[in-house]
Amino acid sequence: MIPVTIFHNPACGTSRNTLALIRHAGIEPEVVEYLKAPPSKEKLKALVAAMGISVRDLLRQKGTPYAQLKLEDPKWTDDELLAFIGQHPILMNRPIVQTPLGTKLCRPSEAVLEILPVAKLPPFTREDGERVEDPGVRRA
Repeated sequence: MIPVTIFHNPACGTSRNTLALIRHAGIEPEVVEYLKAPPSKEKLKALVAAMGISVRDLLRQKGTPYAQLKLEDPKWTDDELLAFIGQHPILMNRPIVQTPLGTKLCRPSEAVLEILPVAKLPPFTREDGERVEDPGVRRA
């Protein structure tokens, strides 16, 4: 079994499509519904490091308390921003997928293809009816 984890929000179309693409590849991932079981600050730090992004890149603005909390203010440290995500998990951008080929914020959903440790997949149709063609390019 290929170890794959998705930090998933079932209310998010991009997250649902990413999960469906993983399953389309014949992989049943560990699904972490991060709104119900938020990752620890240490886990968030590890995800950010593995993705090679900043903590600010992990923040989701739309549909969250981002503006009310004034998180755009540069005064907030990474640790403080991670604490806000712990208090308000909806602030974590999603979906994040971990595979043996890497960890990635999968927006758009087909970004997951780069880190799926499988051969080129047949075409996939997203929820909105858009067809996704797998170019077959994977991380080394």
